[in-house]
Amino acid sequence: MDFDIPEKLQAYLDELDAFIESDIKPLENADDNIRFFDHRREDARTDWDRGGLPNEEWEQLLHKAKRLADAAGHFRYAMPKEYGGQEGSNLDMAVIREHLAVKGLGLHNDLQNEHSIVGNNVGLLLMITHGTPEQKRDWIDDMAEGRAGFAFGITEPDHGSDATHMETTATKDGDEWVINGSKTWNTGIHKAKHDLIFARTSGKAGDGMGITAFLTPTDAKGFKVEEMLWTFNMPTDHGRVSMDNVRVPNDAIFGGEGKGLGVVQQFFNENRIRQAASSLGAAQFCVNESVKYAGERKPFGKPLSHNQGIQFPLVELQAQCEMLRALIHKTAWQMDKYGAFSVSDKVSMCNYWSNRLCCEAADRAMQVHGGLGYSRHKPFEHIYRHHRRYRITEGAEEIQMRRVAGYMFGFMNQQAPKGVASIKG
Repeated sequence: MDFDIPEKLQAYLDELDAFIESDIKPLENADDNIRFFDHRREDARTDWDRGGLPNEEWEQLLHKAKRLADAAGHFRYAMPKEYGGQEGSNLDMAVIREHLAVKGLGLHNDLQNEHSIVGNNVGLLLMITHGTPEQKRDWIDDMAEGRAGFAFGITEPDHGSDATHMETTATKDGDEWVINGSKTWNTGIHKAKHDLIFARTSGKAGDGMGITAFLTPTDAKGFKVEEMLWTFNMPTDHGRVSMDNVRVPNDAIFGGEGKGLGVVQQFFNENRIRQAASSLGAAQFCVNESVKYAGERKPFGKPLSHNQGIQFPLVELQAQCEMLRALIHKTAWQMDKYGAFSVSDKVSMCNYWSNRLCCEAADRAMQVHGGLGYSRHKPFEHIYRHHRRYRITEGAEEIQMRRVAGYMFGFMNQQAPKGVASIKG
């Protein structure tokens, strides 16, 4: 077994680093754009006069960085070659996402908006996989160029993790479907011209089949953004929407009638392993910065780093980072070799543990840095507030643990890859 990062991938990381220094950092420091990343960041990013929405200049800066990355051949890295990508593997993306997050906050990678110079592009990957020929023709180029996109209408006010019990329905009426219901946490709905609405079209509550995804225009009659939900980490682009007899044509169906849950499930594991790697990277950044500061800060005439009360908590965190990194790399490699759902239990382990670890590392970094760590002049409070959400979104940690338990105790079936120990040993 070879645990070294593949030579080709390491060369690509070096290429990314050079691109960040030559193209992204100059943009980050131009025209006071650094205000979006220093102690002014939340205020600079947030348009308080428009109800807490993302500032337009902030979003335009992110768009410009992505276009630079796309022109340099980085943004579509994970996409198929026919769409301008490099077919980056799960292992590639895990290593890259961690590598970028370890650098800390910056225009190269800001996870509050899921922004990165190497895009995750879940919506685009879904379109490539599940779109009809007509949908692909109308959507793919615009999505890749940042001209189009859609929000995700899955979660409901009364139903979160229990997606199969959604109350939103769609009924057939001639060549159209009539959608009624409500959705919440529709990220990006402040600009999206379409919302991918998941609605029950057949079956009963609890059934996995019978839920259909519809590409629903946000300007359709009866579609209304009721409110934008303020969060622990501003600005907000998360909306609650309602649908009152919203009509969409039959060709708005995405991924096949009754097969909506399969659309999102296909990329659950790929998205979760990448998000786990990002949280690991942010945790490692917090540890690295704490170690550095402990060597510089000298209260009572000696560096903080001489105190075991400082050393031991950071040692514990570093040990967890190392163990988690090994598991993430192994899991991503197995996903590439045996299939994305071959190690679902390991993906869940990586995901919930990395999110928890990041929060613990950010909290410890604040403690090590004292009053400065609590201030906005250091990014630790921002990292904590952002990554705290991932213990709820992307599948709450309780859901991830329940998933692992399902495989452990035989409530769910998972065929372990050949030559790989199953969760039962």
